[in-house]
Formats: sequence, structure tokens, C-alpha cells
Amino acid sequence: MIDIDNYDNQNVFAKILRKEIPSEKVFEDSEIYAFKDISPQAPFHILVVPKQAFCSLDDFLNSADDKIILNFFKKIKKIVNQENLKDGYRLITNVGKFGGQEVPHLHFHILSGRHLGRLVP
Repeated sequence: MIDIDNYDNQNVFAKILRKEIPSEKVFEDSEIYAFKDISPQAPFHILVVPKQAFCSLDDFLNSADDKIILNFFKKIKKIVNQENLKDGYRLITNVGKFGGQEVPHLHFHILSGRHLGRLVP
């Protein structure tokens, strides 16, 4: 079980950010990194992670400055525009055990490329 209350700098996304694990970059700037998911659940599936150490969305919203939060979501929109996802997309983050969070580093999934169906069957 993961601990989303205490950041573990050995999590897979921290290692990707440090370039210890390879990834296929889609977008990068000083605050975020976006890369292709290694097990895509849709034709287009990328992960967007902040470069700062936030365990979850709750941690991010409680700890980050409002400007950082706003810029994070504006950059997600920039990626959506860059990738020309004009037919729509799904933006997902999981928080905690019941939310299905598997990595204790805030991350959002952007999925697109086909009709994605119901959120929870």
C-alpha cells in the first residue's frame, strides 16, 4: 500500500523526473513534465506530473501556491491544444487507496483517441 501523506523520492515518477528511468517526453518546462504512458489505456494516453514533490491532488491543493495550481492546469490545456485533441479527452487523477492511486506523486492522465465510455461501469 502506498503512503500518500509522505512523499517518497524513490517513486517511479521522481525517478523519471531525475532521468533515472527513460520516458517518451511529450512536453516539458520548468514546472511540469508530460510523457507517454507505458501501458496506454487509450490510443492517446499521457501522464502529466509536476516537478515539485506533491504526493496527491490533496497535497497539491493544500500546499501549492494558487498561481502554481492555475499554471499547472493551464499547461494541461496547452498540451491538449499541442496534441490537437479537438474531439475530446478525459483528465483523471486518482487519490488514495479507494481512488486507485498507485504512485505517491501527483499525476494526471490525459486519455483520448476513441470514445472512452462510462467513467465507472
